[in-house]
Amino acid sequence: MNKKFYVTTPIFYVNAAPHLGHAYADVIADTLARWHRGIGERTFFLSGTDEHGAKIVRAAQKAGMPISDFVEERRDEFKQLLIALGALNDDFIYTSDSERHWPGAAALWKKLVDAGDLYKATYKGLYCVGHEAFVTEKDLADGKCADHNQAPEEIAEENYFFRLSKYRDRIKSAIISGEMSIQPASRKKEILAFLEEGVEDISFSRPSKDISWGIQVPDDHEHTMYVWADALTNYISVLGYGRSDDANFKTFWPADAHIIGKDILRFHAVIWPGMLLSAGLPLPKMLLVTGMIRSGGQKMSKTIGNVVDPFECINEYGKDAFRYFLLREIPFGEDGDFTSERFHDVYEGNLAHGMGNLVSRTSAMIIKYFDGQITKPKVESLAGVPTRRGGDGEVSLDHYFDNNIAKEFSRAMSEYRITDAITLLSSFFSLLDGYIQDYEPYRLIKTDPDKTKTVLWNVAIHIIRASRLLESFMPDTATKMMRVFGANIKMAENIDVIKIEPCGSIFPSKSDESKAD
Repeated sequence: MNKKFYVTTPIFYVNAAPHLGHAYADVIADTLARWHRGIGERTFFLSGTDEHGAKIVRAAQKAGMPISDFVEERRDEFKQLLIALGALNDDFIYTSDSERHWPGAAALWKKLVDAGDLYKATYKGLYCVGHEAFVTEKDLADGKCADHNQAPEEIAEENYFFRLSKYRDRIKSAIISGEMSIQPASRKKEILAFLEEGVEDISFSRPSKDISWGIQVPDDHEHTMYVWADALTNYISVLGYGRSDDANFKTFWPADAHIIGKDILRFHAVIWPGMLLSAGLPLPKMLLVTGMIRSGGQKMSKTIGNVVDPFECINEYGKDAFRYFLLREIPFGEDGDFTSERFHDVYEGNLAHGMGNLVSRTSAMIIKYFDGQITKPKVESLAGVPTRRGGDGEVSLDHYFDNNIAKEFSRAMSEYRITDAITLLSSFFSLLDGYIQDYEPYRLIKTDPDKTKTVLWNVAIHIIRASRLLESFMPDTATKMMRVFGANIKMAENIDVIKIEPCGSIFPSKSDESKAD
């Protein structure tokens, strides 16, 4: 039986329109899902929206819309972002779905009750609407939430509490042992330090009179589930947990990778595993924690005017160029920076005048010198990789690709080193460009047509082979590049004849367009 792979994005909060961080998580998840499908694993990729809580109510009121209409409109924007990115998600869950999500949330709540881990108590504390959570004084800076720059509300009310403290040691043990891994290591260290300080029981409900927009507590409709008790359940409710049609739950849980932002790390690394342990369910295998994407070194803000609209970037440069920038230029697990100027420079340098130019010049020479068609040369005649290109002058490109590129790429992907994987491919395309510069087929054709054919075959076949790996990152580009050389993803390793099919520039230079205008 094939291995399975279950990857999730966060379910995105619909109080505002999709932004760059949402697009980043979508692209990472889609890239991982594509790669795991490509190696034959049964794969499930989930995205969705979190639609309950006080912030949603306030955002709908501010927009002058009924709450249900507001969340539906926002939900559609997140769905459209997935489409614009070319993401092939297998499902999309939303927490206001009473048929698919609510049964799972209610079933998990009852499991916590059965375990004796929910109890009522009066709580007085500071409630941050931005986080949809109670905070402490140490979480504040000058009396305000550091993340949302707003003072929390003082609230005193009777809530249900979850005995999170009961599971502190078990969660800590799971992280240390690798049962639930956290990447990068800095985030693992952060959570272990947090757990070392001690974990308190947490509020798990709000009075329905104050928060009516949400899921009512089973058997106690005077209370509404705390938004995280509701929202975190999405990862299993979508698979059928709590319903009769739970085949996907039995197949895909536990999750192999939860992709989350660092701002929601504690919820996923402490509260979520606590809930699962209480319910007797397996923990997720991996938490992949992304950093924040800034613009020009500053947090994106409408006031500053540095907010980047992902739809605008995709419309101007294409989804694959956008995906490339996010995956290559934002170091996975670290904070990154995105500016229109930097995006343009990367597009021109790495794509239009790099990868795109390599395909154009190689195909053009095959057309010019060999009427657009070349056949596979004898193995012993293959030209070696020049020393200054990382070879020794004797090792063939086939050997170099197999041992220096394909193996390391596979290792990087299996270890979730996504930036390393695409950087490796990018460097290999540069190597092929340098290969042309070293052997100069445009000069060699005058004295040795056979060797010229060998050089061009080597470059073309390895554009095809590298494109097969690139498909996970830039699916449309990979397809176009293979098509230029008469190939497709299924035949990339078994080609005896390369026949050029011109398709225009893969990455048209925007600078050239500006000059033309």
